[in-house]
Amino acid sequence: GRKAPVIVTTEMVHAMKPGSVIVDLAVESGGNVECSREGESVDERGVKVIGLRNMPGLAPTPASEMYSNNLGNLLEHFWDKDARSFLLKPEDDLMKGCLITHHGEIVNETIKKHLSV
Repeated sequence: GRKAPVIVTTEMVHAMKPGSVIVDLAVESGGNVECSREGESVDERGVKVIGLRNMPGLAPTPASEMYSNNLGNLLEHFWDKDARSFLLKPEDDLMKGCLITHHGEIVNETIKKHLSV
């Protein structure tokens, strides 16, 4: 319930290169950026200062959409339309990064490395 501390002063913003972007996640409690304005995006000498309300609440939907698109594309890559089944291709580079075990053995090199430490 306390006011957010100012971490970035207007003077600091003025020292930044034009085209820089600052997102003030604490704008609803007074802001960590001195020149941010709640509910607005302001241009401060060419620096964009974004002060959207509830910024963390805006992220879940796009993050979930991106994850589901990535997962859908991964499944489609290994989907055999004719057989209507998933094809496990352990030699495929994409699969090598995703597959952890196969035939009872750990096949993922990253996991193997961490387990052997």
